[in-house]
Amino acid sequence: MISTTDFFSPIVDDAFDFGRIAATNALSDVYAMGGRPLLAIAILGWPVEKLPAELAARVLDGGRTACHQAGIALAGGHSIDAPEPFFGLAVTGEAPIAHIKRNNTARASDVLLLTKPIGLGILATAMKRGALKPEHARIGTDVMIQLNKAGEALGALTGVHAMTDVTGFGLLGHLLELCEGSGVRATIDFGQVPVIPEARSYLQLGCYPDGAFRNWKSYSTKVEGASALERMMLLSDPQTSGGLLISASEETVTAIEEECASHGTPVSRIGHLREQGHGPWVLVS
Repeated sequence: MISTTDFFSPIVDDAFDFGRIAATNALSDVYAMGGRPLLAIAILGWPVEKLPAELAARVLDGGRTACHQAGIALAGGHSIDAPEPFFGLAVTGEAPIAHIKRNNTARASDVLLLTKPIGLGILATAMKRGALKPEHARIGTDVMIQLNKAGEALGALTGVHAMTDVTGFGLLGHLLELCEGSGVRATIDFGQVPVIPEARSYLQLGCYPDGAFRNWKSYSTKVEGASALERMMLLSDPQTSGGLLISASEETVTAIEEECASHGTPVSRIGHLREQGHGPWVLVS
């Protein structure tokens, strides 16, 4: 059995989209372990004196839609009067013990793959500053509502040695967790890391998330080759409902690509792991 919970405050203006993103993000924890969600219950905080109940209903509708896409029921939940709105899920899932993936079991010589492009935090910052162009309003949302459903199928592949989802610590932060926990070091090919193209444009306009600076400050001494501003901000960019970071044997890459393709999930090969040895935990080339 897998039990997890996640919830946060609105990151988009539309109530339905917010509910759908928050639910997708919570479900991702189960998929990142190679599991299958069974059911979810809602966690809702709502300022009843400030915002109409109809908006809260739209948030719940968004959460219910994500659960429906995952093939499960939103089976109930609990709500409270809160100063600011928040929403998320407590999710129960399952996986055969042999299929469970952790973030500290990667192996030297493994290939690293990533399923979703990074840059979500930059787009969210542009939105908060009123700099996001109307034609770009859906780009981040459309990425965040994509379920990491392929994770369940990847759990059945013995050549997938470790897996995690990329969220608030950014790609570098979650990769460092994987490396330190597994006792291996990583080399990342920055040119192969999938990036939302529009995020680069807003980065040039100075839309830097505060969380990216905090992330970089916390782990910069463990990374080499990412001190240039673009690399620093993109690789440290905090993601909401980000993709799966996969560590797998070379022989398993084709099977991973096939499983991801069957779920409509793009996947990119972004680097490899090596023996612990000397040098930085993560080298960006």
